[in-house]
Amino acid sequence: MSVYTTVSTDEMAQFLQQYGFDVPFSFVGVAGGITNSIYFVDIHAPHAQRFVLTIYEEVSPHDLPFFLNLCSHLQQHGVFCPAPLLQYNGQAFGLLCGKPAALISFLAGNIELNPNEKQCFEVGKTLAQMHLATLDFALHHPSRRGGIWRQECAIKLSGCLNNDDKSLLNEEIDNLSHIPDNLPSGIIHADLFRDNVLLSGDEVSGFLDFDYACDGQFAYDLCVALNDWTRDDASNKLLPEKYQAMLSGYESVRPLTLDEKAQMNNLHRAAALRFWLSRLVDFHFPPKGAITFTKNPNDFRDLILTFRNME
Repeated sequence: MSVYTTVSTDEMAQFLQQYGFDVPFSFVGVAGGITNSIYFVDIHAPHAQRFVLTIYEEVSPHDLPFFLNLCSHLQQHGVFCPAPLLQYNGQAFGLLCGKPAALISFLAGNIELNPNEKQCFEVGKTLAQMHLATLDFALHHPSRRGGIWRQECAIKLSGCLNNDDKSLLNEEIDNLSHIPDNLPSGIIHADLFRDNVLLSGDEVSGFLDFDYACDGQFAYDLCVALNDWTRDDASNKLLPEKYQAMLSGYESVRPLTLDEKAQMNNLHRAAALRFWLSRLVDFHFPPKGAITFTKNPNDFRDLILTFRNME
């Protein structure tokens, strides 16, 4: 969550009127992630309400129905996630500062940056529930972080990396060909990091930020989560107890197939490669914004090296 688009009070007031909120309000930008502009919007009358305003910096209006309908579908299937409010015209999003924007329900809970084993178990279980819930979701969406994107990033970064990192990047892109196409698939979150989950105690109260949701392999999605949730920030190593807790939580709902288990190392490397690339691009070509936060790309480079040594 970040702020790249600055919104004036008058612009916000006009946007809120499309939802019937012609009342006192306040809003504040939120920093944290690196994709969209995020604001907390507080409505003060006739009773206090908080919403999350998302201004989509990369998602086109054509693609938004997929993401917003997916959240509504998951809610109907018992997977807690923010749901969009409808405007007077029945639309789930509008335009703010010339960009698509949606007013989304605010979920109670906290982000836990140092989760315990029970919390890892519950997140794994909820992720499996989400995967099963998407099996009857009618819409589809290709990944915005697929092969074309990887090649574009490699070209863009060619003058920024040392020889060792260039070789590592090319080898890891080539290694993706070892992952078979027929692993169990559906709609995946593709970005389930610790800052994209709300917890109430040890229970999951909501999954956040579905902007990278797409068609994909379920086990890859699990590895994206495992790479972040079970990684110790100080040592950058995966912690076995947390790893097993999240894996057990996931398999308590959807056991992995033998083929998936055989590919876990490659899937971990693929998940680490995706975020190494995106963080490298953000580090060397930082987006311009009022409030932004760039994350360390070396975390995932080093994680790739760890998995290569484990192979």
